[in-house]
Amino acid sequence: MEVVPHADVGEFARLARPLLETDPVRHTSVLTVLNAVCHRAFVPAAMLTVHDGGAVVAALLRTEGRPALVSGVPARRASAVVEALLEAGADAVGALGPVPEAAGFAAAWTARTGRPVDDEVRLRLFALDELRAPACVPGTGRVVASGDPAVALLAQWRAAFEVEAHADAPSPVPAPDDVDASIAAGAAEILWEVDGAPVAQATARAVTGGMSRIGPVYTAPEHRRHGYAAAVTAAASRWALDRGARHVLLYTDLANPTSNRLYPRLGYRPRYDALELRFAAAG
Repeated sequence: MEVVPHADVGEFARLARPLLETDPVRHTSVLTVLNAVCHRAFVPAAMLTVHDGGAVVAALLRTEGRPALVSGVPARRASAVVEALLEAGADAVGALGPVPEAAGFAAAWTARTGRPVDDEVRLRLFALDELRAPACVPGTGRVVASGDPAVALLAQWRAAFEVEAHADAPSPVPAPDDVDASIAAGAAEILWEVDGAPVAQATARAVTGGMSRIGPVYTAPEHRRHGYAAAVTAAASRWALDRGARHVLLYTDLANPTSNRLYPRLGYRPRYDALELRFAAAG
């Protein structure tokens, strides 16, 4: 077995995609981020593939400021991947993936470095069965283009979403350039408006490997409890379906009962549980 670090995004994508696209639902996060990295929307901090018997058997991707995406790292390969990261001088920061892979990677990381998990978010991955858009919600959705004045508002809302979702572990604050980069990578930034006033938004990621993931979804606090989150999520889901997505996915935070009740009403069904972990800082 050989663990190979990569500096070239194209080479990493060429090797990793065939493995990841065998199960785009399980590997939704890394496929989505890899597409964005290929479009220069995100900066890669670590890219590794694991080779055994001439085949790629594992792959890890991490971008600046974010946890390592480990859905493609089986627990039995985790120790070798951790060792390769440390030899390359790379910090995992954390781990995001289905429970077996994320927990296995975290155990290997802690065993090797002594750095325990400092923050944990339990997630559930939902897949769309049959879209059931809500009726009688006022307003309409529109796709925001790069350069639209609404891009600045979307950046503010993304920052607010990150604060609400990760209050104890702040992530990089999105800027208008980040929203423009998301659009350039093929995502749809959908704004829900009522009488011309913006009230909510949802992002539908570019279709890759037959899959598109929805998120973030955010409603301005003063406009909540009117069904806007459901309406804009349905609009984003329809956008993905119209562009050929066979799998339309989204994550929920299991600690948020509102979202876990909302998405099944739109036709989403649970597929697996995941973990987003942050490791204690070095030293």
